[in-house]
Amino acid sequence: MSSNSGTHAAPDELAPLAGALADAMEVQRELMVACTPVFYQITSAFVKALTSGGRILLCGNGGSACDAQHVACELVGRFLRDRQPLPAMALNCDGAVMTSLSNDFGYEHIFERQVLGLAKQGDVVVGISTSGNSPNVLRAVEAGNAIGAVTVGFTGAGGGQLKSIAQICFCAPSNHTPRIQEAHLLVWHAVCDAVEAEICARG
Repeated sequence: MSSNSGTHAAPDELAPLAGALADAMEVQRELMVACTPVFYQITSAFVKALTSGGRILLCGNGGSACDAQHVACELVGRFLRDRQPLPAMALNCDGAVMTSLSNDFGYEHIFERQVLGLAKQGDVVVGISTSGNSPNVLRAVEAGNAIGAVTVGFTGAGGGQLKSIAQICFCAPSNHTPRIQEAHLLVWHAVCDAVEAEICARG
């Protein structure tokens, strides 16, 4: 429907938008309580790694892969402040690596192999999975634990298996994938802001 038509959408046409907004506002009302202690742990882990010669490695599938790329670009580029680039990378970006590992080892190993090859003790390995049960993300986090990296999970209310293996885990207060993803992005923006502010304050 054209916005210049001079007509208004019928209430039933707006029901999906109204429902999404109502659901999103309810999740965000719960977000402060759900994430406050974990938010501090995540930002502290990022700052410690980045100021000690470490880096941030992120992974996820689908929309969570997009979140991994989004966070990496905010850190390597900038969020709100001009500064030196921070070392971060999304493990789901290299098509040749992804397809070769999937073909030779199986899709469940595509992030694990990269963590084993790229991560070191003191790095942060982040696994993003709305269900908390994505096999390739779980293997990446387990590999990070074995190496001595700090492992961070981003998932939904139930937490899935990711909650039990990640050293730090943010569980968005929803079981609905779109709302989980929206909460993840909001918290990621806050993490990037806090990390960037601390890094800049340290010069």
